[in-house]
Amino acid sequence: MRILAASDLHYRLAHYDWLVAQAPSADIVAIVGDLADAVSAVPLEVQIVVLERYLDRLADVAAVLVVSGNHDLDGPGEHGEQVASWLRRSRAGRFFSDGQSVDIDRYRFTMCPWWDGEITKKAVAQQLATAAVERPECWVWLHHAPPAGTVLCNDGRRVFADADLAAWIAQYEPDMVLSGHIHQAPWVKGGSWHDRLGQTLVFNAGKQAGMVPPHIMIDTEAGTADWFGVFGGESICLK
Repeated sequence: MRILAASDLHYRLAHYDWLVAQAPSADIVAIVGDLADAVSAVPLEVQIVVLERYLDRLADVAAVLVVSGNHDLDGPGEHGEQVASWLRRSRAGRFFSDGQSVDIDRYRFTMCPWWDGEITKKAVAQQLATAAVERPECWVWLHHAPPAGTVLCNDGRRVFADADLAAWIAQYEPDMVLSGHIHQAPWVKGGSWHDRLGQTLVFNAGKQAGMVPPHIMIDTEAGTADWFGVFGGESICLK
């Protein structure tokens, strides 16, 4: 299985065009939060229409997995906390997003939404508990914020650590976690695009200018993960 992972595209349409062009080379395209850009001059409701069309185009050639980030929130949900309601709509299998788990081959993928308060955080905890039941051989999570205790949280000045995610990883020990959110992590001193918590591999492709988004290609058959930035790349073995 080949998994093409990127995050923090922030409504940069050239990056979406690149993903559409590259999708046929992957079995799965994973976009790990901040698809939209909350500070763009383009209204969010317009961004959503455009982004849904891109997701449909991607879904024509690969399985598409998406989770929300902080820039994707479009209003309060039923409990009053901010959610990305547009990523919670029924897609009839077109792509899989917030709150869902899907089994593909030997892998279970669990898409965890960005949580804005205790109610949504508890829902994520319940989502993971449910997905853990009769889990298959391999389990992969998508969660926009990287976990505490990893170098993926470092932006060169401060550390933005998600302790809740780290605790869930310690509890369930998924095989991989795909994240984003900290744009500078792959390039700063003390940061990286990959790390490990116990037996769990964690990834953050980062965000950079240019026509091609930083991205990771995970090849489970070859047992490799290849990261591509604008000015370089790196490869690691998954074992």
